[in-house]
Amino acid sequence: MKNILISGASVAGPALAHWLARYGFTTTIVENTPGFRDGGYAVDFRGDAHLTVLRRMGILGEVEQARTGTGAMAYVNKEGKVQASMPADLFAGDVEILRGDLARILYRATRGTTEYVFGDSIASLDEDEDGVTVAFERSAPRRFDLVIGADGLHSNVRRLAFGPEERFVRDLGVHCAVFSVPNHLGLQYTGHVYRTGGQLASVYSARHNTEARAAFYFSSPEADIHRRDVAGQQRILTERFAGTGWECDRLLAEMRNAPDFYFDSVGQVRMDTWSRGRVALLGDAAYCPSSLSGMGTGLAMVGAYVLAGELAAARGDHRVAYARYQDVLGEYAAGCQKMGDGVAKLMMPSSRFAVALLNRYYKLIPYLPGKNMAAKIARKTAEGIALPDYAGAAARPTC
Repeated sequence: MKNILISGASVAGPALAHWLARYGFTTTIVENTPGFRDGGYAVDFRGDAHLTVLRRMGILGEVEQARTGTGAMAYVNKEGKVQASMPADLFAGDVEILRGDLARILYRATRGTTEYVFGDSIASLDEDEDGVTVAFERSAPRRFDLVIGADGLHSNVRRLAFGPEERFVRDLGVHCAVFSVPNHLGLQYTGHVYRTGGQLASVYSARHNTEARAAFYFSSPEADIHRRDVAGQQRILTERFAGTGWECDRLLAEMRNAPDFYFDSVGQVRMDTWSRGRVALLGDAAYCPSSLSGMGTGLAMVGAYVLAGELAAARGDHRVAYARYQDVLGEYAAGCQKMGDGVAKLMMPSSRFAVALLNRYYKLIPYLPGKNMAAKIARKTAEGIALPDYAGAAARPTC
């Protein structure tokens, strides 16, 4: 029976562990945070492919119960006056859920069949003909048959097995921050978005309007903000948004008390191959389409389904399974990445004139012939894969 190590306990890693356990593999997940990580922005699923994966996992009902229920989003001006409204389908798809709520559902579904090692990370990978010896930052070395990196845009496994991040990550020149805040605007299953030149701030209701999430995006040609310097990140965010109008100052004040502050650059991952020897990559670590695409989580869940299914169908032969995984998913991942191309400039135009022009365009959208075009394109992209049926895959794979 194959013994598989997965790096990353957010969404892609536990989703993969769920499927692998069903096929009879032994799985261990290592996560560098000290425990389960809540928080994060809302993620959405749209179309048959996404919903079919959730249904086959047996978690669609739980996901629907935890859905945000977000409706149309309103663009507001400096004084908070609504300037335009965008349809719910463009932002929320068929089912929208907070990343933390989805991660909790996946954690509960896998903790009985998967070993979780929190507060640790992989230090080195030493592969030979029979497996991989993994050295950890804190734990004793262990042997595994396969190693999967499901550890996000800044993947540690990708760095160790494939090389430096700058070879694969395409920075889109944008940084983002997301954190929990009180729902002081009394939003009811909706959100407000405020845009200025090169910047965007928003807040939307969450968990049945009992709280809210604030999200800030800003253009940042300089990509030298340290990912672990929270104080520095909050200082930069304050410098960029303080005094810019709307609710920005109040949201920045609430930021200091947020237990789940998240800050990162926005980028895409482009790789010719997602595997090397016994090591493979999954989700954002391999083919991140960017958080602006609206496709990352659905793509990761589909990727986990395909990777586990191919490993089971190949009865644990990673050489066959890894090749099939990329063959099945490659074109679909490329299509999802196209959704992220150009979004940064459209989302945050650089001048006030461009902001005003875009807001005027949004006002006209309900009256234009192609008013639903963007949502239709997103749905077509999300549905752009014929999911293989792995129901007949071996329940007990062999080495």
